[in-house]
Amino acid sequence: MAFHYSRRKLKVREEEEAGELNIVPYLDILMNLIIFMLLSITGLTTFGIINVNAPAYGAPTTGMAQENPDDAPKLTLSVLISKKGHFVSSENAILGEAGTPTIPVKADGAHDFSALNAKMVEIKSAFPKETKVIVGADPDVPYETLTQTLDAIRETQGRERRLLFPDVTLGAI
Repeated sequence: MAFHYSRRKLKVREEEEAGELNIVPYLDILMNLIIFMLLSITGLTTFGIINVNAPAYGAPTTGMAQENPDDAPKLTLSVLISKKGHFVSSENAILGEAGTPTIPVKADGAHDFSALNAKMVEIKSAFPKETKVIVGADPDVPYETLTQTLDAIRETQGRERRLLFPDVTLGAI
Protein backbone atom coordinates (compact mmCIF):
# COMPACT_ATOMS: atom_id res chain seq x y z
CA MET A 1 0.00 0.00 0.00
CA ALA A 2 1.56 3.25 -1.10
CA PHE A 3 0.97 6.48 0.67
CA HIS A 4 0.72 9.59 -1.32
CA TYR A 5 1.67 12.76 0.47
CA SER A 6 0.59 15.99 -1.10
CA ARG A 7 1.53 19.44 -0.07
CA ARG A 8 -1.18 21.90 -0.17
CA LYS A 9 -0.49 25.15 -2.01
CA LEU A 10 -0.44 28.25 0.17
CA LYS A 11 -2.58 31.15 -0.77
CA VAL A 12 -1.10 34.63 -1.22
CA ARG A 13 -2.29 35.85 2.16
CA GLU A 14 -0.83 32.85 3.92
CA GLU A 15 2.59 33.53 2.30
CA GLU A 16 2.53 37.13 3.56
CA GLU A 17 1.65 35.96 7.02
CA ALA A 18 4.56 33.52 6.99
CA GLY A 19 6.98 36.50 6.63
CA GLU A 20 8.53 35.68 3.24
CA LEU A 21 9.17 38.73 1.10
CA ASN A 22 9.57 38.75 -2.63
CA ILE A 23 12.85 40.69 -3.07
CA VAL A 24 13.21 40.14 -6.81
CA PRO A 25 11.77 43.59 -7.74
CA TYR A 26 14.17 45.27 -5.32
CA LEU A 27 17.13 43.40 -6.80
CA ASP A 28 16.04 44.42 -10.30
CA ILE A 29 15.99 48.08 -9.29
CA LEU A 30 19.35 47.78 -7.55
CA MET A 31 21.00 46.16 -10.59
CA ASN A 32 19.61 48.85 -12.89
CA LEU A 33 21.00 51.57 -10.61
CA ILE A 34 24.43 49.93 -10.48
CA ILE A 35 24.61 49.59 -14.27
CA PHE A 36 23.45 53.19 -14.74
CA MET A 37 26.05 54.52 -12.29
CA LEU A 38 28.88 52.53 -13.86
CA LEU A 39 28.03 53.71 -17.36
CA SER A 40 27.68 57.35 -16.31
CA ILE A 41 30.98 57.33 -14.41
CA THR A 42 32.97 55.86 -17.32
CA GLY A 43 31.45 58.43 -19.65
CA LEU A 44 32.45 61.31 -17.39
CA THR A 45 36.05 60.20 -16.95
CA THR A 46 36.83 60.72 -20.64
CA PHE A 47 36.10 64.43 -20.23
CA GLY A 48 38.61 64.79 -17.41
CA ILE A 49 41.67 63.48 -19.20
CA ILE A 50 44.50 65.96 -19.71
CA ASN A 51 47.90 64.64 -20.64
CA VAL A 52 50.34 66.26 -18.23
CA ASN A 53 53.61 65.13 -16.72
CA ALA A 54 54.48 65.08 -13.07
CA PRO A 55 57.17 67.59 -12.12
CA ALA A 56 60.71 66.28 -12.03
CA TYR A 57 62.58 67.29 -8.92
CA GLY A 58 66.01 66.45 -10.20
CA ALA A 59 68.10 63.72 -11.71
CA PRO A 60 69.64 61.06 -9.51
CA THR A 61 72.99 62.25 -8.25
CA THR A 62 76.15 60.43 -7.33
CA GLY A 63 76.87 62.71 -4.40
CA MET A 64 78.74 65.37 -6.38
CA ALA A 65 77.12 68.48 -7.75
CA GLN A 66 76.82 68.43 -11.50
CA GLU A 67 77.60 71.57 -13.45
CA ASN A 68 75.32 72.68 -16.23
CA PRO A 69 77.40 72.04 -19.36
CA ASP A 70 76.22 75.04 -21.35
CA ASP A 71 75.51 77.33 -18.33
CA ALA A 72 72.49 78.72 -20.14
CA PRO A 73 70.08 80.86 -18.11
CA LYS A 74 67.07 78.98 -16.76
CA LEU A 75 63.74 79.74 -18.32
CA THR A 76 61.16 78.27 -15.89
CA LEU A 77 58.33 79.32 -18.17
CA SER A 78 54.85 79.74 -16.72
CA VAL A 79 51.57 80.61 -18.38
CA LEU A 80 48.67 81.81 -16.25
CA ILE A 81 45.15 81.93 -17.67
CA SER A 82 42.65 84.51 -16.46
CA LYS A 83 39.56 86.18 -17.85
CA LYS A 84 41.78 89.12 -18.89
CA GLY A 85 44.04 86.94 -21.03
CA HIS A 86 47.27 84.94 -20.78
CA PHE A 87 50.09 86.04 -18.48
CA VAL A 88 53.40 84.61 -19.74
CA SER A 89 56.38 84.86 -17.41
CA SER A 90 59.69 83.22 -16.72
CA GLU A 91 62.00 82.89 -13.76
CA ASN A 92 63.93 85.91 -14.96
CA ALA A 93 61.20 88.29 -16.13
CA ILE A 94 57.53 88.84 -16.81
CA LEU A 95 57.07 88.95 -20.55
CA GLY A 96 54.87 92.00 -20.79
CA GLU A 97 53.92 94.98 -18.63
CA ALA A 98 53.25 94.30 -14.96
CA GLY A 99 49.55 93.94 -14.14
CA THR A 100 48.46 93.53 -17.75
CA PRO A 101 48.29 90.23 -19.59
CA THR A 102 51.01 89.40 -22.08
CA ILE A 103 48.34 88.25 -24.54
CA PRO A 104 45.05 90.04 -23.73
CA VAL A 105 41.66 88.73 -24.78
CA LYS A 106 40.24 89.80 -28.13
CA ALA A 107 37.63 92.54 -28.47
CA ASP A 108 34.85 89.93 -28.36
CA GLY A 109 36.17 88.54 -25.04
CA ALA A 110 37.66 85.34 -26.48
CA HIS A 111 41.20 84.27 -25.67
CA ASP A 112 43.74 84.75 -28.48
CA PHE A 113 45.29 81.29 -28.87
CA SER A 114 47.07 82.07 -32.15
CA ALA A 115 48.90 85.00 -30.52
CA LEU A 116 49.80 82.74 -27.59
CA ASN A 117 51.16 80.15 -30.01
CA ALA A 118 53.21 82.82 -31.80
CA LYS A 119 54.62 83.94 -28.44
CA MET A 120 55.55 80.35 -27.59
CA VAL A 121 57.33 79.99 -30.95
CA GLU A 122 59.26 83.18 -30.19
CA ILE A 123 60.26 81.91 -26.73
CA LYS A 124 61.19 78.47 -28.11
CA SER A 125 63.52 80.08 -30.68
CA ALA A 126 65.31 81.89 -27.82
CA PHE A 127 65.45 78.71 -25.65
CA PRO A 128 65.53 75.75 -28.10
CA LYS A 129 66.39 73.09 -25.49
CA GLU A 130 63.66 74.02 -23.04
CA THR A 131 60.61 71.70 -22.97
CA LYS A 132 58.94 72.47 -19.62
CA VAL A 133 56.14 74.89 -18.85
CA ILE A 134 53.94 75.45 -15.80
CA VAL A 135 50.29 76.24 -16.54
CA GLY A 136 47.89 77.74 -14.00
CA ALA A 137 44.33 78.96 -14.38
CA ASP A 138 41.81 80.95 -12.41
CA PRO A 139 39.06 78.70 -11.00
CA ASP A 140 36.40 80.36 -13.17
CA VAL A 141 38.23 79.74 -16.47
CA PRO A 142 36.31 77.25 -18.66
CA TYR A 143 37.79 73.81 -19.25
CA GLU A 144 37.79 74.36 -23.03
CA THR A 145 40.00 77.45 -22.59
CA LEU A 146 42.48 75.37 -20.60
CA THR A 147 42.67 72.64 -23.24
CA GLN A 148 43.06 75.13 -26.10
CA THR A 149 45.82 76.86 -24.13
CA LEU A 150 47.61 73.54 -23.69
CA ASP A 151 47.31 72.90 -27.44
CA ALA A 152 48.78 76.34 -28.22
CA ILE A 153 51.69 75.78 -25.83
CA ARG A 154 52.62 72.24 -26.86
CA GLU A 155 53.05 72.51 -30.62
CA THR A 156 52.97 74.92 -33.53
CA GLN A 157 49.78 75.42 -35.48
CA GLY A 158 49.45 74.80 -39.20
CA ARG A 159 50.65 72.12 -41.58
CA GLU A 160 54.14 71.57 -40.21
CA ARG A 161 53.60 70.79 -36.55
CA ARG A 162 56.64 71.14 -34.34
CA LEU A 163 56.82 70.46 -30.60
CA LEU A 164 57.30 73.54 -28.47
CA PHE A 165 56.84 72.80 -24.77
CA PRO A 166 55.47 69.24 -24.39
CA ASP A 167 56.31 68.81 -20.66
CA VAL A 168 53.36 70.52 -18.97
CA THR A 169 52.85 70.81 -15.23
CA LEU A 170 49.48 72.03 -13.99
CA GLY A 171 49.72 74.41 -11.07
CA ALA A 172 47.32 76.40 -8.94
CA ILE A 173 47.09 80.16 -8.78
